[in-house]
Amino acid sequence: MSDVAGYAVAAATRLGLQAGDTVGESGYDEDVDHDLRDAIADLIESELLDDDSDEVLNAVLLWWRDGDGDLTDALINAVPLLAADGVIWLITPKTGLDGYVEPSEVAEATQTAGLAQTTSVNGGPGWMLARLARPKSGKARR
Repeated sequence: MSDVAGYAVAAATRLGLQAGDTVGESGYDEDVDHDLRDAIADLIESELLDDDSDEVLNAVLLWWRDGDGDLTDALINAVPLLAADGVIWLITPKTGLDGYVEPSEVAEATQTAGLAQTTSVNGGPGWMLARLARPKSGKARR
């Protein structure tokens, strides 16, 4: 295993991913947490795929900051990339940090995109991860 910070390994483990999963990444920029990315790649035993991949994905890591554009559009564009049980991990800066995204904005975009937030994971020093998934059959509210 590579020399990845302990918080990153702990966060990656909580994402529910496993060896062989296919994980895409969107919103990559110079501020991403490289230890977290490395821990996820170690866990799935594969590199993270970029926006140009045509693979069916078990998960999409969506790095998102205030000012990145329309979060609803980004979520809607990520959904077709997912396997039937695939999830989006929305990764946003923690409260008080540059690029912080208001929870109300996340909630509205998530609902508009037809997704549900199921859990949150502390991503270490600067990031929070929110698990967004399609609602289970019969539980969707319109």
